[in-house]
Amino acid sequence: MTLPSAFDLQSFPVARDFITRTREAFVAQYLRDGDVVCDIGNQGKDIPELKAFRVVTLDITPDTKPDVVADITRYNPHLADGQFDALMCTEVLEHVVDPFAAVRELRRILKVGGHLLVTTPLNARIHGPIPDCWRFTEFGLKVLFRDFETVSFDKLNTPDRNLFPLEYGVVLRRHREGLDESDPRDMRFQPVD
Repeated sequence: MTLPSAFDLQSFPVARDFITRTREAFVAQYLRDGDVVCDIGNQGKDIPELKAFRVVTLDITPDTKPDVVADITRYNPHLADGQFDALMCTEVLEHVVDPFAAVRELRRILKVGGHLLVTTPLNARIHGPIPDCWRFTEFGLKVLFRDFETVSFDKLNTPDRNLFPLEYGVVLRRHREGLDESDPRDMRFQPVD
């Protein structure tokens, strides 16, 4: 068993609160009556703010009894193109083995005009469920989601640690059918103090 450090004990509740507030704000601002919302990687948690919506839970394992068992890093023929009005993918992307494939599948199952909420840690220890494969910076997230419109991009800063946030909360919108043809290698490099 992993023993939490003092930093873990201090930062985990703060990060949890940020995730909860980010989810609540997403529901209040971007979901409409009648929306079908897919909560990805829910792990059997009851999310009170989603009670007013038709919620479909999706997980890679049947152990948590999701509505849909699926691997978001693969094409899932049992999920239709544009099936969901909104997706909530909180604390999931760091656990997928192929984040680029996961983003393609998320985009495929989200309706054009639909919103996607993503939260992911940056300054956090390896945690379960394993595998815990990735940490994304703000710049990496922008590359990963380049085929979406960024609606909001929030971060929870680490006290006394400039440029190393604990957590990110991002709201994205699927804005059109075609994929963005931009090349992430065209990103401009800038000095950082």
